[in-house]
Amino acid sequence: MSAISSQSIFMLIYRLWGHLSSRRRKQFIGLLALMIFVSFLEIISIGSVIPFLGILTNPVYINEELYIHKILQLFGLHPNNVALVVTVVFACAALVAGMSRLLLAWVSTRLSFAAGADLSLNLYSKTLYQPYSVHISRNSSEIINAISSKTGVVISTLASVLTFIGSTIILFTILMGLLFVDPFITIFVFGGFGMIYIIIICLTRKLQMSYSILTAAKSTQVIKSLQEGLGGIRDILIDETQKFYCNIYQSTDRSLRRAQGNSQFIAQSPRFGIEALGMILLAYLAFTLTKDSSSLVTFIPLLGVFALGSQRLLPVMQQCYQSWSGIQGTRASLQDALDLLDQPLPEFALMSPPVPMEFKDRIQVVNLSFRFSEKAPWIIKNLNLTIPKGSRIGFIGPTGSGKSTLIDCLMGLLEPTSGHIEVDGIRITPENNRTWRAHISHVPQSIFLSDSSILENIAFGISKDKIDTRKVKLAAVSAQISETIEGWDAGYQTTVGERGVRLSGGQRQRIGIARALYKNTDVIIFDEATSALDNLTEKSVMAAINRLSGELTVLIVAHRTSTLKSCDLIIEVNKGGVRMGTYEELLLSDI
Repeated sequence: MSAISSQSIFMLIYRLWGHLSSRRRKQFIGLLALMIFVSFLEIISIGSVIPFLGILTNPVYINEELYIHKILQLFGLHPNNVALVVTVVFACAALVAGMSRLLLAWVSTRLSFAAGADLSLNLYSKTLYQPYSVHISRNSSEIINAISSKTGVVISTLASVLTFIGSTIILFTILMGLLFVDPFITIFVFGGFGMIYIIIICLTRKLQMSYSILTAAKSTQVIKSLQEGLGGIRDILIDETQKFYCNIYQSTDRSLRRAQGNSQFIAQSPRFGIEALGMILLAYLAFTLTKDSSSLVTFIPLLGVFALGSQRLLPVMQQCYQSWSGIQGTRASLQDALDLLDQPLPEFALMSPPVPMEFKDRIQVVNLSFRFSEKAPWIIKNLNLTIPKGSRIGFIGPTGSGKSTLIDCLMGLLEPTSGHIEVDGIRITPENNRTWRAHISHVPQSIFLSDSSILENIAFGISKDKIDTRKVKLAAVSAQISETIEGWDAGYQTTVGERGVRLSGGQRQRIGIARALYKNTDVIIFDEATSALDNLTEKSVMAAINRLSGELTVLIVAHRTSTLKSCDLIIEVNKGGVRMGTYEELLLSDI
């Protein structure tokens, strides 16, 4: 049995309930009370058909019913005015019942979408707070799909659950009222309808489950195909491979739409047959009851009750089935979303930003070893290293040698498999690594730029109204890009385009340096920040790095030894082994 099919829908809904806030739970309980109230209004509106039709078709009905006499006496009404009063009361009952159903639909919809918004934020927040090791083991398409489309599934599931509960309560209440009027006809007619729906559910349950699994898988593949196609648009335009990516998208999207369409058809199709069957049964009932013309007046109110009851019950029964079928159809996607909602949220998520730990002397790497799993090869093996504060340290080595992994360990993003890192003699652990990361700014090879202004990209992650413009300009000056920015018409308000597409590689890197300087930390790490640049641009960016304050501790990862010429120490990493020395020492040893 797969992980998806191992849990019943009731268990999934129970898990979903556990993720709702106490406020939302109270609101759902209040909604349940409203559903019960609306169901009683329904039975009152249906029950009022008997006196209404009875009085209209048989005026003697007033004299036959003792409770009508008592009502007349209570309100001081004359029998001649009863027909008008009963008509008004019946119309008012129908109007109140209709308005109450409208109110119930409005409250249910608002509450399901509000709860969905809460869960969407919860899912996104828990995902962002996961450790770096979790993020690198996932496919971003799955996460984006879960947060965007599968959160919508959670909302639709909530709406379906509310519809199912509300429809079940109304169905039960109306049936109780009709059983009181005539048990035999009620059981015969509506019991038969219920059996038909139960048979349909049993026959289509496995089919709906297969469509649910297919929908969950294909929706992720659609996001993946979009990301890959749009992410590589330059190569696609050059190579003219648009048709290839369109074919991939078409195949995936068509399978998704077909599964969604089939699931929706199964949910909606019984209605047409049931409604037709209901009309036939009512016609047969009318024919049977009115065969005796002398009893026509007696049976018209009864027929009216069952006609109105059918008019309300058949849609309610279809709503029950359709909502249940909808829940089954989104079951796999719901479990995917719940699995992400079940992610643990670290304690620090609710805490204020940490106070940086003391860093006055040195960073020390002690017997550090790292590998991603027990069966994976060692990337770093028994590394010992001392980095004095204010020094310039370079890291070099072939692709896959472990340079970036070592940097991730130094930044506290990855926990060493063995050994540890100390800062001024204090060991860095998962419990205190936030206080260490508060010292660090990071400039990667590919600078992420949002489609916003230069100002907002330098002060990345800070609300626009809280940005210190003076501090941004000082950072730009230190990064050697202020003159370029101020030469543009919009200056610091210039929009960079998606991922900085309107800027050159050197300009993007300098903005990355300015962003790091804006944070005002005392450790800056350049992780292959110049490897994608041409020689001239690389020299220009490195000149900007070399002009940084001597109080900053700078760690530079590079591919070329010449890039690290100004470093105090160069560490060559190669498949777990290391070699250390100055630029001249390493250069001489290679001759």
